[in-house]
Amino acid sequence: MRAPAPFWKTKPLEEMTTVEWESLCDGCGRCCLHKLRDEDTDEILHTNVACRLLDTNSCGCADYPRRQTKVPDCVQLTPAAVHEIDWLPPSCGYRRVAEGRGLAWWHPLVSGRPDTVHEAGVSVRGRAIDERKAGPLEDHVVEWPGRAPRPVRPASSGAPAVQPRFTIVASGSNSGKR
Repeated sequence: MRAPAPFWKTKPLEEMTTVEWESLCDGCGRCCLHKLRDEDTDEILHTNVACRLLDTNSCGCADYPRRQTKVPDCVQLTPAAVHEIDWLPPSCGYRRVAEGRGLAWWHPLVSGRPDTVHEAGVSVRGRAIDERKAGPLEDHVVEWPGRAPRPVRPASSGAPAVQPRFTIVASGSNSGKR
């Protein structure tokens, strides 16, 4: 007997339970990076500056239940919003499912492990700067958050490994305090 198809392949976003909806997040943290919009061209400029609530090591929100109280401009994703927001990264699980592309191999629902998004080099781990330390956002404009990642597939998967296009030279220490 065949296993049933995963919910993200069979259910419209609008019919997902809260648990199913929340599980579409791959935990990359890219949506929690600050973005600028060019007033003349309407172009989105991505930065490597993280929201003050983003734990840049785990790539999770330090106060998810109260995030919108603490960060009033924090966007709450909804099925309708996913179709309207023009800055979601191309790797975003919500965006991929909404566009009919399914989830990538590094997504925890596919891999069965929450760390594959980090191991594949898709997350902001090691690349994001805390907004309290960054200074002017204009000094931190980068392209990678808005581009489709070239993840490193583990050699054990049977597929050839893809080498990352960046090298982490140094990263800040994380004291574990929130």
